[in-house]
Amino acid sequence: MAAPLLTPRPLPDRRLPVVAGGAVVALALPIFLVSGWRLQGWALGAVLWAASQLLGLVFARIGIGEPNLRGSGVVAFGMMARGILLMVVALAVAVSDPELALAGALVYAVAYSVELGLGLTLYFGGEPRG
Repeated sequence: MAAPLLTPRPLPDRRLPVVAGGAVVALALPIFLVSGWRLQGWALGAVLWAASQLLGLVFARIGIGEPNLRGSGVVAFGMMARGILLMVVALAVAVSDPELALAGALVYAVAYSVELGLGLTLYFGGEPRG
């Protein structure tokens, strides 16, 4: 049963999950407007999500595909640092305005969850190698 999950697959194109996450961020704006919630919360979530995407793009360019492991190590530590950096920003906002931080974190969390879920679906839906 575990063998299909452990079989390597080619990495799928990242554009579709990123576009889906961006669509979630965009669709959250009218929800904030109609509900009367503070737009700063939506903006915080949108900025966090965009910063995460930008950092992810930078680390992807550094190189998972290099022939040595240096690029993979840099990407791995960079991805961990990306999450830590975003949470430091969210915590700093939470200290001064908890409601704003909660709204921003919710927008970011839903967009990230959609992106991650779609990315995993595309990866495990792909044909295994070898």
